Amino acid sequence: MDRRSFLTKAALGGAAASTLAAPAIAQSNPQITWRLASSFPKSLDTIYGGSEVLSKMVEEASDGNFKIQVFAAGEIVPGLQVADAVMNGTVEACHTVGYYFWGKDPTWALGAAVPFSLNARGMNAWHYHGGGIELYNEFLGKQGLYGLPGGNTGAQMGGWFRKEISTVEDLKGLKMRVGGFAGKVMEKLGLVPQQIAGGDIYPALEKGTIDATEWVGPYDDEKLGFYKVAPYYYYPGWWEGGPTVHFMFSKEKMEGLPKQYQQLLHTAAQAADADMLQKYDMKNPKALKTLVANGTQLRAFSPEIMQACFKAANEVYSEMEANNPEFAKIWGSIKDFRKDWFTWEQLAEFNYDYFMMSEANKGEL
Repeated sequence: MDRRSFLTKAALGGAAASTLAAPAIAQSNPQITWRLASSFPKSLDTIYGGSEVLSKMVEEASDGNFKIQVFAAGEIVPGLQVADAVMNGTVEACHTVGYYFWGKDPTWALGAAVPFSLNARGMNAWHYHGGGIELYNEFLGKQGLYGLPGGNTGAQMGGWFRKEISTVEDLKGLKMRVGGFAGKVMEKLGLVPQQIAGGDIYPALEKGTIDATEWVGPYDDEKLGFYKVAPYYYYPGWWEGGPTVHFMFSKEKMEGLPKQYQQLLHTAAQAADADMLQKYDMKNPKALKTLVANGTQLRAFSPEIMQACFKAANEVYSEMEANNPEFAKIWGSIKDFRKDWFTWEQLAEFNYDYFMMSEANKGEL
């Protein structure tokens, strides 16, 4: 073989090897672009921002090969229709709260928050280590979805009211925007619940279409300006002690991803989950001070109201457990964990927090 022939064959061999190698690389780290529809407006940077955290992490970790484009509520579909958009294939993913869809089946709400359930730490413990993610996905899988926790706001406030609410009687006939099936509980006490997306709440409250609203907590509520039209700010939001925000993916699309992309979504979702709660814990105290300085009147729900709501909630749960096996299965798991969780909370966390709050009230902190 002469030198020229050898070099030609060697070059052709190298080119062939390169051609064969490319598909293997592409298959292991393919270029994929998904669209994610959020239930939240961009102005709510903390809760909407959870989807941006996921998008940024996934793109950077995949060297730009796996991109998730985030769209705010209303840009593709309204905020309360994002799960449907995933189910019908309009988008591959959404960022939402399961209780928005409780009207389809109350089981939707259990992965997010229901009245007098767990706080944020308890929900995370149940989801990640108590079988919650798996149980919720047994249900979501039947809807063609796969869900992962993607944020938590912590215990929420009880909402904004035009007038003071002192007794159960004061709730009767009150039109209130309240998420999830907490409204079904409050219906038992005469309140008229309204389901309204975040961006539409202020005008409804301003025009008097509703008399009260709950949303999240001081940081987000200040942004939405509720204090300008409803001066009384009640606590606690007993219906949302630790509401989990979820990323919901098309189950088919999720299962079709390379394994490393699937794992990447799990890792990024858990990071977004933790990040959101940390941000709220940092931003809510300062926002609460600002709200009070602007004339907000803080009020606690009376023991009478809290006890009446607790009783009504347990009545609703009994009705649902009797008629909905999927609800009963997941709620039973939460209840079992809740019993042990609050025993631990009362022993250590509650007593520590109570002492520190006492010192703060005395001006020692």
